[in-house]
Amino acid sequence: MPLLTRYGRAAWVLPMGCLIAIIVVGELGPSIRMVDWLLMVPLLASGVCSPTVTFLFAVLVVAINRWVDIAHPSVVIRPEDFLLQVTAALLALLIAVLRAQAYVYIRHLQNAAEITRQVILPPLPPSWGGIESAAHYQAADVEARVGGDFYDVLATPFGARVILGDVQGKGLPAVSTAGAVTGAFREAGYHEQDLDTVAQRLEHGLRRHNQLRQAYGEKTERFATAVVLAFPHDNPHTVDVVNFGHEGPLVIGPRGIRRLPQTQGGPIGMADLLGGTPAVRRAPLETNETILLVTDGVTEARNHAGEFFPLRHHLEQLATDHPHGIAPAHLVQSVLHALHRHTHGHTTDDIALLAVRHPAQPHQAPRT
Repeated sequence: MPLLTRYGRAAWVLPMGCLIAIIVVGELGPSIRMVDWLLMVPLLASGVCSPTVTFLFAVLVVAINRWVDIAHPSVVIRPEDFLLQVTAALLALLIAVLRAQAYVYIRHLQNAAEITRQVILPPLPPSWGGIESAAHYQAADVEARVGGDFYDVLATPFGARVILGDVQGKGLPAVSTAGAVTGAFREAGYHEQDLDTVAQRLEHGLRRHNQLRQAYGEKTERFATAVVLAFPHDNPHTVDVVNFGHEGPLVIGPRGIRRLPQTQGGPIGMADLLGGTPAVRRAPLETNETILLVTDGVTEARNHAGEFFPLRHHLEQLATDHPHGIAPAHLVQSVLHALHRHTHGHTTDDIALLAVRHPAQPHQAPRT
């Protein structure tokens, strides 16, 4: 939250330090008109403190000025000076009240954004649907807390199903579209056994959403790149992949780094232009292999020199350091730390990461 709308228990230290400094300097330099400089104190308090604390500083400053008038007859305080002091105190109090109202308003907006975020990006249990998972999301607009990236993990009668994607565009239309895609996935992913049917339902869901938005006057048709994964119960050493124009997920494990099938179809919402939804591809997956899905906010993050974040290089180092596999939570945190070091904490796009794997098995030492 911005500094001028944030409250802290120690915020009073700043105006109090200013008050003490002005008094000390005023005592050391009698030629300095301390009474004028003291007006800074309530105005400073109004920018960082609550209305109550600001009021107390305003009263204190006016009282000190009156004390100076009485204790130092040589200091001439004209009536207009006293009027200026009272006016500055009232102005500081008004600013503090307006800040308090802005603070309450921003908190309401943040609560609404947080509710929206949890609808589109619900908290994921560490073990859900028969797989381990960990995720992280960060909006480019940190105060908004939600953007166009999305992910979810479903526990279904057919095995766990996973989606991660990125909506074209920014702002509320992108958030609305992300909600439409995740809503379609939660419905179709649970009820439909055929993953190809799930892909078609995602396409139809976004198409209906675009038609509704156009009825409200929006001219742009939204689309979304995404990856859908399915972990079938009947074949636990495989994973099914549908890639809607998204960068293929990376697999990290004892065998190093590899990419899941990169054959890409069109984004969700563009099947009519490209002859249908993408095909379902099946890939082998070992128990101690972890799949990492990310949005382009990760892969296209740049440092001050304009260099892209070397995701694969970082994962190769992790694979070397963890020869028996890496847990999803550890993988996500490691990538985030490396990303923040690379960008110095300044990312310009939404970022979403999702790591999933089958429950880890204890490592068995080779027989001798």
